[in-house]
Amino acid sequence: MVRESAPKPIILKVDALSKQFPGVKALDKVSLSVRAGEVMALVGENGAGKSTVVKILTGIYKPDGGHIEMNGRRVNFAKPSESWRGGISAIHQETSVFEELTVAENIFMGHQPTKSGGPFIDWRDMHERAQEILKRMDVPISTRALVRDLNVAQRHILGVAKALSHDAQIVIMDEPSASLSRREIEHLMVIVRQLRDEGKGIIFISHKFDEIFEIADRYTVLRDGELVGDGKIADVSQDDLVKMMVGRSLDEVFPKVKVPIGDVVLAVDGLTHDTEFDDISFTLREGEILGFYGLVGAGRSELMQAIFGISHPRSGKLTLAGQEVSIGSPVDAMRQGIAYVPEDRQHQGAILPMSINKNMTLPLIDQLSRHGFLSHRKQLGVTRDIGARLKVKAAHWDQPVEVLSGGNQQKVVIGKWLATTPRIIILDEPTKGIDIGSKAAVHEFMGEFVAQGLAVILVSSELEEVRGMSDRVIVMHEGRIRGEFDRCDATPENIVSVASGAEFGA
Repeated sequence: MVRESAPKPIILKVDALSKQFPGVKALDKVSLSVRAGEVMALVGENGAGKSTVVKILTGIYKPDGGHIEMNGRRVNFAKPSESWRGGISAIHQETSVFEELTVAENIFMGHQPTKSGGPFIDWRDMHERAQEILKRMDVPISTRALVRDLNVAQRHILGVAKALSHDAQIVIMDEPSASLSRREIEHLMVIVRQLRDEGKGIIFISHKFDEIFEIADRYTVLRDGELVGDGKIADVSQDDLVKMMVGRSLDEVFPKVKVPIGDVVLAVDGLTHDTEFDDISFTLREGEILGFYGLVGAGRSELMQAIFGISHPRSGKLTLAGQEVSIGSPVDAMRQGIAYVPEDRQHQGAILPMSINKNMTLPLIDQLSRHGFLSHRKQLGVTRDIGARLKVKAAHWDQPVEVLSGGNQQKVVIGKWLATTPRIIILDEPTKGIDIGSKAAVHEFMGEFVAQGLAVILVSSELEEVRGMSDRVIVMHEGRIRGEFDRCDATPENIVSVASGAEFGA
């Protein structure tokens, strides 16, 4: 007879946590627990309450009801520093950094090692300890490098390193792999397992089911601020989680609409950039969703930015509806009926402090104005229409975009360009970092685009998204197009073989 091992001790317990905002019940008596040496996946749509739980645990929000226990003792974190000292460390999706400081200074910001406990920073010790953390993560970044010189992925890794510099009992990872390559994600998983083996309790928040099923021991599902399910990850399927999250099956997440494919609306011929891509040629037809897939560094986003006029290729030409055009700026692209939803919604897609209403109608100011005066009635009408169609969750349309969940921020960015009624819309990682329900809404809207005769270019690193939504798939590798597949031939094996640089068919 095999004896089951004794359950691991509970480090963190949340009991009947509630939080109310004006017009929104963010949490309604949510209870959950985290044990030593386990990874608990906190799952739910954007707006389900995950971020609110995290902000209460880290002392940013004060709960309206319920309580928190650490190691069996009730705690009340009035500010982030108290949560930090209480043994909770958080790695957020959007990492805040000090760009003019070094990597080591950022890692130990707020808890720099000092000489003999005095007021002076021990710079040598700080750099040595920072180097140990980066070596543990197998990340070749100099501790003396300025953060302004790091790329997006390296800045995200910096957030992980900062959390590891603090000997926390609970580590919260909020979309920790959102900006990482496959290799970096593998390193991250090694770190997560190390932390688990050291007896840490980990709250792992991710919209990537492959990561959840790879690393998590248990799951907790929230929907509309309520607890709808929890248990061992080994006892649940991916489709079970999806149904708990959104009340729909996985098949409904990729609602491919069959529409007639029309004439060529865009032809790209020999487009070349000195450093980003080379000799790119393809066509896009009315009513078509053309998928672009490739690994990090393949040049997909750089290509789309050139088509939209953000960057300038050295050679090649663009033809729209049979007529060669010159696009030297985004304004030119917009005049030609091209819209571009960028990958980085935080910095390129929206002006976060501004309201939903102002963001959504920003490209339409001229159309909504008369004699230099903006019609607020027309402006609000456009926002209400697009916001309702995209099901943007907000207390009111004057809410700043920065207070919305990631999924709702993305809907605002997409809605801004939809309001311009483009002929071609380029969606660069449109569902990156958003939940399964918001993904389904974006996919449904893509179906509406093509049903109206629009043409869509979908750039995505999610293989199932590209395969599920595209009529054709173009695969890039190291700045060149290496393969093109019709929907029926776009198998995972074919796409990954080409994207990884392996000779197709070999």
